[in-house]
Amino acid sequence: MENVETKLREEAKKLLAEKKVDLIVGYEKGTLPLLAPPCFITELEDAEKLVWNAFCMQNLAKFVHDILSQHRESQKRLKPADRTKKTVGIVARGCTTRSLVIHLQEKQYNRDDVVILGVPCTGYVDRKKMDALVAGEEIREASVAGDSVLVKTVGGERKVPLKEVLADNCPTCRFNNPLISDVMIGEQAPAMDAAQEYAKVDEFEKLSPDERWNYFTREMDKCVRCYACRNACPSCYCKVCFVEQSQPRWVGIGEDRSDTQVFQIMRLYHMAGRCVDCGSCIAVCPMGVDLRRFLKKLDKDALELFKYRAGISPDELSMLGTFRENDREDFIFEPK
Repeated sequence: MENVETKLREEAKKLLAEKKVDLIVGYEKGTLPLLAPPCFITELEDAEKLVWNAFCMQNLAKFVHDILSQHRESQKRLKPADRTKKTVGIVARGCTTRSLVIHLQEKQYNRDDVVILGVPCTGYVDRKKMDALVAGEEIREASVAGDSVLVKTVGGERKVPLKEVLADNCPTCRFNNPLISDVMIGEQAPAMDAAQEYAKVDEFEKLSPDERWNYFTREMDKCVRCYACRNACPSCYCKVCFVEQSQPRWVGIGEDRSDTQVFQIMRLYHMAGRCVDCGSCIAVCPMGVDLRRFLKKLDKDALELFKYRAGISPDELSMLGTFRENDREDFIFEPK
């Protein structure tokens, strides 16, 4: 990854120096172990802050949408002659590029508004798994060395195989290399075990309807509606979320479990054909709600019913943006 970081910084400097981008959204070393938070680079010398390693978790496409939307809104207050164009560079792994494709399919911005620095991905570390492995001991330092993560805790040093602490979405990722890019950094990453992508969904589908509903209610009873899942999701970009509408009010603001269930059901269906399995919502959930089980079920349904995978090609219409005369509809009347 060191060579990727070096090349990434060189390309970032080049883009800024040639004024091909106004800023670059990437990752920097965090002040806490196991974290590489987003950073926003506008100066050449700050490009040295960019890092790329197994602690880079968050899907940065969220910020591209926010930055370009805010800029577009700000330009409306200016005379046409004074308006400017903003171009954003982004460090993007496979799932990040899929989110960018969804934005492009949904006409949120133009392809020339974004410059994509594609990076190969072999997965990122799940902080919760690491905490469980060290039995909750305070982690003071962490680094990646080959296929292992070296951690120092108050109890000493440990060497943990990287594959044991990867986020659940990573080992079976089908698109761990960028699908689109303007500059590809480094060599393609080896393929992951995509054949097992829906293994847990297959198990879930074998449960009875009552068992599935009970699993859903148990998981949603954990939810405290902090909305971190929504806020971290690149596909959640409505100016006003339905949960915050007052006319009409769709969801109450109290602790009623049915309000929580309605929020999660509506959000999950909002993700139909739009979830790229980046794991951002899972990583930021403070209560450990198993959202991925339901999102992957919708993903599998989209593939089986409509032969559609989210975020593959910007030239393809989104699943809910088109229809075919022979689209299946029997599941509407005879759900499994």
